[in-house]
Amino acid sequence: MNDNIKKLTLAGLLIALGVACSTFSFPVGASRCSPVQHMVNVLAAVLLGPAYGVGMAFVTSLLRIAMATGTLLAFPGSMVGALLCGLAYRYTKSLIATFAGEIFGTGVLGAMLAYPIAAFVMGKESAIFAFVIPFLVSSVGGALIALLILGALSKTGVLKQLPSARPGK
Repeated sequence: MNDNIKKLTLAGLLIALGVACSTFSFPVGASRCSPVQHMVNVLAAVLLGPAYGVGMAFVTSLLRIAMATGTLLAFPGSMVGALLCGLAYRYTKSLIATFAGEIFGTGVLGAMLAYPIAAFVMGKESAIFAFVIPFLVSSVGGALIALLILGALSKTGVLKQLPSARPGK
């Protein structure tokens, strides 16, 4: 089977997982935390790469909003986190760097990018750093789950068999 078809299939499955599990969320401060999205971001970074990760984060956020299980704040958090963790894995092949990319991308940069959306689009008044703690809580939880899954895949040798997870891909 063509590698592109395999990647699209896996991307579709991860999007479906992110959307289906989006009902598992909890309020923290001014936002709803959805750790499954961050788990999916890290899995996509390792298994598919940064471009697929950002595209998947966009589609997942769009579907969550359409189903009323997410808010507009899902876009900056998930997409920036997916980009940074995807780039971190591409250039380092380190799961710890990938984890850190998701945490910093979502928890800090994505949270600060959420401020203009909250203030000007959603009409919510908040400080620019108001979303940092909730986004950090959500991204740390999801990234830890992804690290456990990827660690298990690595120990069993499955991770080395995946074409996109091999060095040089």
